[in-house]
Order: sequence, then structure tokens, then C-alpha cells
Amino acid sequence: MLMARVEELRGQVGFGEFLDALEHTGVAREKIMAFLKADPDGQGSVQDQVTAEMTTELMKVMGISGRQTPEAVKRIRHSVDKDGK
Repeated sequence: MLMARVEELRGQVGFGEFLDALEHTGVAREKIMAFLKADPDGQGSVQDQVTAEMTTELMKVMGISGRQTPEAVKRIRHSVDKDGK
């Protein structure tokens, strides 16, 4: 159910709206957060994949060439987590 909703929302909404839409599925917030951290296809967590796609779209709008990858998002997230502790 959640993966189908993710596929529907990809490229259509911002991250806040994305999270709200997942909550509207009726799935408990804890399960949504666990789902977002999961790596179902070996290409990075669902959250990192979605963040990479949104970042790539933003870069295009700003006229910046390149592409963000889920792996790069993960590295950045881990770096920020380490610096914040």
C-alpha cells in the first residue's frame, strides 16, 4: 500500500505533502517511518530515493546540471547526523 502511494506521489508533491499523503493512508506513523528507512530494492532507502529525486528536480529548475543519487543523500544524511550529535 505504501509503495504504491509513493509511486503515485513521486515528482508530484513536496516532502511535507509527501509525508502527509502517506499518513492519510491510515498506516501508523511508526510503520511509515520504518518503511521510509527500508531499502526494498537495494537502491537506497525509500526516503533517500525520494529525496534524491526531489533534489535532482530542484537542481533542474535552478539550471544546475547533474543528478543527486540515493547514495549521495545517504552520505550527506550520515554526515549531518554525525555533526549534529
